[in-house]
Amino acid sequence: MRHNRSGQSRDGKQPDDEDRPWWKEAAIYQIYPKSFNDTDGDGVGDIPGIRQKVDYLDDLGIDAVWLSPVYQSPQADNGYDISDYRAIDDQYGDLADFEELLAELHDRDIRLLMDLVVNHTSDEHEWFQRSRRGEEPYDDYYYWREGDPDQPPNNWDSFFGGSAWSYDDERQAWYLHLFDEKQPDLNWRNPAVREDVYEMMRWWLDRGIDGFRMDVINLISKTEGLPDGDSHGGLVGAEHFMNGPRVHEYLSEMIEETIDTVDREIMTVGETPGVSVEDARQYVGADGDGLSMVFQFEHVNLGDGDSKWDAGEFDLVAFKEVFDRWQTGLAADGWNSVYLSNHDQPRSVSEFGNDGEYRRKSAKLLGTFTHTLGGTPYVYQGEELGMTNANFESVEELRDVEAINFVEEALASGEADEYDDVREAVEAIARDNARTPMQWTDGTNAGFTDGDPWLKVNENHTEINVANERDEPDTVWQYYRELIDLRHETDVLVYGDFTLHYPDHESVFAYTRTLDDERALIVLNWADEPTTIEVPHDVSTDDLELVLTNDTVTADPDGEFELSPWEARVYLTGNR
Repeated sequence: MRHNRSGQSRDGKQPDDEDRPWWKEAAIYQIYPKSFNDTDGDGVGDIPGIRQKVDYLDDLGIDAVWLSPVYQSPQADNGYDISDYRAIDDQYGDLADFEELLAELHDRDIRLLMDLVVNHTSDEHEWFQRSRRGEEPYDDYYYWREGDPDQPPNNWDSFFGGSAWSYDDERQAWYLHLFDEKQPDLNWRNPAVREDVYEMMRWWLDRGIDGFRMDVINLISKTEGLPDGDSHGGLVGAEHFMNGPRVHEYLSEMIEETIDTVDREIMTVGETPGVSVEDARQYVGADGDGLSMVFQFEHVNLGDGDSKWDAGEFDLVAFKEVFDRWQTGLAADGWNSVYLSNHDQPRSVSEFGNDGEYRRKSAKLLGTFTHTLGGTPYVYQGEELGMTNANFESVEELRDVEAINFVEEALASGEADEYDDVREAVEAIARDNARTPMQWTDGTNAGFTDGDPWLKVNENHTEINVANERDEPDTVWQYYRELIDLRHETDVLVYGDFTLHYPDHESVFAYTRTLDDERALIVLNWADEPTTIEVPHDVSTDDLELVLTNDTVTADPDGEFELSPWEARVYLTGNR
């Protein structure tokens, strides 16, 4: 059964019923289980802890949960190194706990997406253990190359720093790992690998899950012969493993062998670093591979230097150009995902907003942005509270292997004499910022655990926490509820065509969404200073209705908008 995956709308017209799959109208909430809620006091979040908070998700208006990996794992990369795809890691619970969680979510009409990590496994996975011993048929399940133990087979870089190759003394050969050395890459050229992956996916679909978020899925195909590469943004060899020569063949086969065998609407979102709009159409377009949507990285990588650790200043004009290109580029053939936060990114209010004086107001503006663009909005746990980046006083406080490697390499190379020399970069960019425990209360460990948390709790939990946000009026949490409800009720915010206004304005991001006779106008002052702009020339103020704002608007616009710092407004007009 091939599901319809057509574009956002048809020339600004109401979509047919077949063009309205549930995931286009959904608000999706990402849970990082290790940091969400701990019930057994071991300092690590667990599945029973998620079950305790299902009503919290329901109250927020969430339609689907993306669950970061809970599979059995040695946790070298916090669960993205899987040693058994069909087992739940003991620290999270067991399969019975998972099935109870799935049932409770479904009882509330909340769907569940599993994280699918199949570019690589853990080196403790049975497949790799048998492969390193040369056992058939597993001997060719990974990329092995014989050669001098002191000379890697090519010059490719790992995303986590250093060579993408490690030498295995047992097999006396090199193996490829685009990430940590404990995450060997699967050899997707081998049909047996692909069939084992598909069988595993069908196993989870048979259990009733509603889709997959596919980790770095555009890396599964590598150039034949694995030749040396060039440097791309500081990452050598990317042209040989990003959007590789057979990736579309593999993904089309995957969809046909798994998703299309299920007689219900299954959602797939591919994490695809390095994709352009044109690339994305091949993954999500009507004639593409069959994915529902992809995560692109252009907006979160803007201003980066030779590496992610050389981040530049935020440039709203460049930011608008990226979103304009993606909003219009997939309008007729595809679907966008819209996010500012996830487990791999800094906290959005710290990266894109103002986490000081205007923390609450800018957090609301960022939420307005993600829920009024075309595409499916994602809320990362704590984003609905305006959670911020943390302070990491030493490398010993870090848990992210990527950040630890960065610090150690900087010290070893002489680029830094001590941790404090790179602390600013770590505190701005490290993935641990997003992984600090969820802030439920102002009490000990933010109500996350009765034990010692696996990662430090942000000190500002006494101010920023769920209890405060739900009890007080005019909070970020209350605003997110309104946003999600508004999008559920307003087709133009889901399916409307996108038109950018004032592309060169340095502080205002304004756009309209148009669907039949409906129009929405969104005006965002992305700055610490007030500003005034004229109402767009093609927008009539006669029937503008202000339906949501993060400020007090005392008068209707009379030819211009007078905007306070970080002010967000959503207007609707036309037949509703």
